[in-house]
Amino acid sequence: MAWEITGTIVVPIDFSGMSVDAVGKACELAASPDLVHVLHVVPTLDQIAPGAPGAPGHGLPTDDDRRAAVRQHFSEFLHQHGYHGVRDVVLDGEPDTVIAEYAATVNAELIVIPSHGYGGFKRLLLGSVAEHVVRSAQCPVLVLRRSDAE
Repeated sequence: MAWEITGTIVVPIDFSGMSVDAVGKACELAASPDLVHVLHVVPTLDQIAPGAPGAPGHGLPTDDDRRAAVRQHFSEFLHQHGYHGVRDVVLDGEPDTVIAEYAATVNAELIVIPSHGYGGFKRLLLGSVAEHVVRSAQCPVLVLRRSDAE
């Protein structure tokens, strides 16, 4: 008997190869594709960071431009990998916080999240979105590790 999820599954993605695997796993587990909410969080730019609207060298993309570009790429990503019927969601903020909050908002039954599997110094520098989601989510979290992770 296969494990089948009849509630919402949230799949945060960063458009990497691991994201493709995570969406695929969620679609395998879901009773229906419309239960799969594929989520990309557009990180908030610090107002003094290079590239932020209003920062020196303005003329760079605005938040609206960034969101539009992400939506276009998102649509292409889902189509390219044959993921039809899933819900695509784009939100702004800090990914680790927004993922857990969104899952709570939609009363998710499961979060399927890819992990890049960094260890040691890389992990210290980059942090771990997956680890934060595991700690703060109100539902079970399935973490998919890279097959070549350290």
